Amino acid sequence: MRVNFRSRSFAVLVLALAASALMILAINTGPRSSSAAAPQSSTSHSVLPQQSYADVVDRVAPAVVTIHAKRRVRAPQMPDFFNDPMFRQFFGGGNRGTPRNAPEQKETALGSGVIVSGDGHIITNHHVVDGAEEISVDLTDRRHFDAKLVGSDAPSDLAVLKIQASDLPVLSLGDSDKVRVGDVCLAVGNPLGIGQTVTMGIVSAKGRQTAQGDGSFEDFLQTDAAINQGNSGGALVNTQGELIGINSQILSPSGGNIGIGFAIPSNMARSVMDQLTKNGKVSRGRLGVGIQPITPELAKSLELKETRGVLVGSVEAGGPADKAGIKVEDIITAVGGTRVDDPNALRNRVAASAPGSDVAITVLRGGHELQLHAKLIELKDDAAGAPSEGGGKETGTGQLGVTVEPRRNGPGVVVTEVEPGSPAAEAGLQPEDVILEVNRQAVKSGADLRAGVKSSGSKPTLLLVSHGGSTAFVAIQAK
Repeated sequence: MRVNFRSRSFAVLVLALAASALMILAINTGPRSSSAAAPQSSTSHSVLPQQSYADVVDRVAPAVVTIHAKRRVRAPQMPDFFNDPMFRQFFGGGNRGTPRNAPEQKETALGSGVIVSGDGHIITNHHVVDGAEEISVDLTDRRHFDAKLVGSDAPSDLAVLKIQASDLPVLSLGDSDKVRVGDVCLAVGNPLGIGQTVTMGIVSAKGRQTAQGDGSFEDFLQTDAAINQGNSGGALVNTQGELIGINSQILSPSGGNIGIGFAIPSNMARSVMDQLTKNGKVSRGRLGVGIQPITPELAKSLELKETRGVLVGSVEAGGPADKAGIKVEDIITAVGGTRVDDPNALRNRVAASAPGSDVAITVLRGGHELQLHAKLIELKDDAAGAPSEGGGKETGTGQLGVTVEPRRNGPGVVVTEVEPGSPAAEAGLQPEDVILEVNRQAVKSGADLRAGVKSSGSKPTLLLVSHGGSTAFVAIQAK
């Protein structure tokens, strides 16, 4: 039996070796995956990821600093319970609760910054130093400096500081226009005050905005590199160690990182920094138009082939756009030869141009492309006046779900009622809005509005509406 056992064992061993040899042969002779077989490329588009960014971090880290900004705040004043008669019923009288003014306290904000010149200029976020009376900077070599605010710009959320030092490590600014979605990036800063930290991710998107309509100029690079409180003003760099963005915001329901962070692109930072350093303020160009995005409904109403560009809803009389020949209903497709697909892109392009500069504006009018030139003026905070309204009510159109009345002091009809759930309500029309045109025809009465809706047939009705002093086109599919 021992002999038989050994024989069977030997046979099994032979079969196992033969099977292994066949498997090895199949692996060596079978098709190879491109990622496994391809040799590692020496170009920037290598198939295999880089195993370490330590050399990049060694170059970048010394130029990223921690910023402490102190501001005075008044401590909340406690209620004067002891002087309340009801309170004294139970706890006795006396002068125990004489109110006193609460003392002022100092609040410290923590952020990060980037050294951009060897003589001590540092760029950071406006919100890090806003309202600060004392600003100090800590370098990675443990040196500590008091800092002076050179200039700050709330619309871009950027500020420039200066410390008295020389021969400092500097981060060179890269070209953020060349950044591509999918590029690897590193975020460097001091999150939550734990000390300098480096996180890695990719550029998730470009041209993002997060606070539309608040007066800010946003063209964010979005990244999933971890950014938390304290990272504000820190560096977003590429794998060549170039500064491509200034970390500024996160989007999070909890206040912590969930992989949606935003950085101000380096090209915007460069322009703002140069102006703050030279002039202490930022000047921006202004075109003088009311604009809105092209929606699929508007594209259909305007018989456009593409849903892109920016629709002109109003033109300021005597402004740069008016003098350049831009008209209501023109579609702006490029500024200075650079394509613009939405109002934020147009606004940023115009604002980035200096007041007084001549800018080429490409518009689409009646299906034909025109090249116009506008001389920009300086952007200032202008208060728009509300339209004058009044008159007696008259029926508008049940198909849209609005009731209107004629205006006494101007063209158009005033919306007095909007039926809940109606096409007008879904399109955003509100009482006190003024309907100026229907399908490019002036409106003077409810009858004009009804006739215009009827002429639309199965197509959406195109209205020109004034709201809060600005005008915009609205496409509504009537019932």
